[in-house]
Amino acid sequence: MHKFCPFLMDEPLSLLECIQITFVWIQRKTMTKFTTTASVWTTIQEESAMVEAARKNPQAFAALYDRYVQPIYRYLYSRVGSGADAEDLTAQTFLSALEGLARYQHRGLFSAWLFSIARSKAMDYFRRRKNLSLDESFPSHGPDLLTSTANKAEIEHLVSLVGTLAEDERELIRLRYVADLSFREMAALLGRNEDAVKKTLYRLLSRLQSQLEARHE
Repeated sequence: MHKFCPFLMDEPLSLLECIQITFVWIQRKTMTKFTTTASVWTTIQEESAMVEAARKNPQAFAALYDRYVQPIYRYLYSRVGSGADAEDLTAQTFLSALEGLARYQHRGLFSAWLFSIARSKAMDYFRRRKNLSLDESFPSHGPDLLTSTANKAEIEHLVSLVGTLAEDERELIRLRYVADLSFREMAALLGRNEDAVKKTLYRLLSRLQSQLEARHE
């Protein structure tokens, strides 16, 4: 059992990672907007079969929707900070994916292609709202979430630290801890080497860890 996060039983995590995952875990408990029957885990082979089935029969696209609707919604919510807007952008993402499925090429992971559409929808959203800076797109979370955990002060400070990060750094956190993408999926989406993505994120976590620890010195 993890020292700081008793519900995390696997690999040891730094205090920063624990706080980040705790934060997102609480967020998810309040943001389950879609009911699906899809399994969380899908192999590449199974996913490819789902894509081919959807190409032949649009109704089969429902399986892909079930698989990805919650991660896509969580990602978009983390970008725009509005449940209603995130729902609308989620719908737009899947509509565009369905319309473009015939042009989809199996050169990478379907998840990377789908999230590239979601990222494009988010950018369009901000372009339509030029008065809203991209630096404001990592939403703050209200007291209802923060008071439900013993790490309230740390999470409040973490949110403020994340708010000072560059947009590409915040995007790494969103993709890894909000969208639940693997490093392989992140690399395919960002067009980068998998090891480079991993090292960049770990350096970012280490930097934030140091900032958190400095607060207690």
